[in-house]
Parts: sequence; structure tokens; C-alpha cells
Amino acid sequence: MAQTPHRFFAFFCLRQDRSLHGPRWLEPFLHSLLSSTPPRLGALLFYVLLVRATVPIVAHAQEPPYFVTYSEVLEEPGNLEIAQKGTTGTPKDSSGFYSATLELEYGAKAWWTTELYLQGQATANDSTVFNGFRWENRFRTLPTEHWINPVLYVEYEDVNGADKSVLEVTGHDSIADFQGRNADTRGDVSRTMEGKLILSSNPKGWNVSENWIMEKNMMGGAWEFGYAVGASRPLALVGSGRSCIFCRQNFSAGAEVYGGLATVHDFGYNGTSHYAGPTASFNIPRGPSLLFSPQFGLSGNSAGVLWRLKISYEIQQFRDLFSRKEAQ
Repeated sequence: MAQTPHRFFAFFCLRQDRSLHGPRWLEPFLHSLLSSTPPRLGALLFYVLLVRATVPIVAHAQEPPYFVTYSEVLEEPGNLEIAQKGTTGTPKDSSGFYSATLELEYGAKAWWTTELYLQGQATANDSTVFNGFRWENRFRTLPTEHWINPVLYVEYEDVNGADKSVLEVTGHDSIADFQGRNADTRGDVSRTMEGKLILSSNPKGWNVSENWIMEKNMMGGAWEFGYAVGASRPLALVGSGRSCIFCRQNFSAGAEVYGGLATVHDFGYNGTSHYAGPTASFNIPRGPSLLFSPQFGLSGNSAGVLWRLKISYEIQQFRDLFSRKEAQ
């Protein structure tokens, strides 16, 4: 059986208030957790915990450079962001593929962002198929910035089994999901409700975010679980005194790790897949934003490497375009 990260989800128990100097009762458990975690995953886990525990909290509004992990940052009310998110790879014993996701994200309220996803993929030596759609909603629960900023996430998915977007990993998702023929998997349609608890903080210019994921196929099946953790920081926190494109404040870097936690019947890491990788973004002033990440499989059930690229453009006050026409 492939080795998988062990007891990783205990990380979410480590949210703490620095005024309490950390939860001392968790120290023996943390030591056991880190000693039983594979080196690559353990190093990233320790780094995220260190950032979380040792630096103070300040406000930070720039969207962190994550592909799977969500932070507390929502779309500005009235703004529309159009993005194309691509994932490509050549998993073991399967043909290379390219998955494309069109995202339309709209700021409905200061506390509510809604988003529509349209998905498709093309596989070498196979075919090109449309995978379906997703409707996502995120709700900020606190109106002001705090040391922890919780956000509630609800999504309806109508996608088929040929989907290879890997927008999240839950349950027993594995490398086998990439190996089927499109003609065989496109007929397996699932209608799923997905919920996430998003916890996000901004210590000293960093963003540290953790997601707890729950998913239920409305057509049958058990509750499935997953996680995602990310940490990132702009290369500069203070803007340059001159106008420039390649200024350091326009770049951000970080890393994220995510994976499945099986189901309510066999919660854990057996038969699940996990990924981790660095991320980098370039926000062109008054132009598009570019986000790139190579993400590496951490277990035998994972694909070797997934290459991700996202291009997005934000239309400021999109809703005003229609109000002006009505006024005329």
C-alpha cells in the first residue's frame, strides 16, 4: 500500500491566540504529528505553523496566489473578474491532458462573492469533452479584519467523471481518475453539494489560510472530506515611489498543500492523494494577473506533477455599465 501523510489534519487544531502563548496541551501531540509525517510534507507543515505562531496580525487585502486554497479575500462589490485556469499533466499509465476552467467571479455584496465555473478538458489520443459547471458562493461572517477571518463556502457542482480540473481533492480521489477513457467516464454525472470552512489570517504581510472541505453527492454516496493549506506573501509590502510594471509589490510567492481525507466511513489517509507546490503571481497594474504553480504528488495515489496556470482580468464596477445604459 502506498505511503500517505499521517494525521495531517490535526493541523487545524493549532489555531491559537498569541496572548495565551500557544496551547501547551497540544505540544506532545504536535511532536508526534511532525515525527510521523513524511519529510516533504512535514517541512511545509512546520513552516506554516511557525509563521502562524510567531508573528503579529496586520491587514492585508491582495488576493493570495493559490489554486486550491481559499483565503478571506472576496471580490469587491460590483466588480467582475474573468479568469481562465488551466491544469496539465501526464499521470502514470495515462495520456497527457489539458483541463480548462472559465471562471466568472462577481462581488454581489461586501460580504458575498458568487462565481460560475464552466469546465472542459482535452486528452491526447482521446477526445475533447465539456465537463459541466459549478456555482460557488462565499460568505464573509465578520465585517472587519480579525486575527482569524472565517468565511463560509457553498458550491453546487454538476460535472461528469471526465473532469480533470483538480479544483480540490476530497474522499478517495486518486491517479485512477486520470486514467479512464473520456467515452467511458463522461456519462458518469454527479450532482454534488460542497461546503468549506475557510480560516484565514494575515501575520506581518503574510497570508496563512486553511480550508476544511466537505462534499456530498446528492445522487448517493457517503460524505467525503479534504483539506487545503496555503501560505504566501508579496515580495514588497510598500509600493514603489514611481510607476512601474515589474516593481516588487506586483509579485507574490508562496506554497500550498492539499489532499483528501477519505469518507465518513473510513476517515483518514488510506487510498487518498495529496499535492504540494510553490506558487507565484504577477499582478500587472491596470492589466491582467498571472498565476503559476507546479504541484507535486506526495503519495503513490497522486499524479507525479500537475502544472497550473491562471490568467485573470478584473472589470471595475461592472454593474455600473448597465446602470448607465438604463439612465440613458
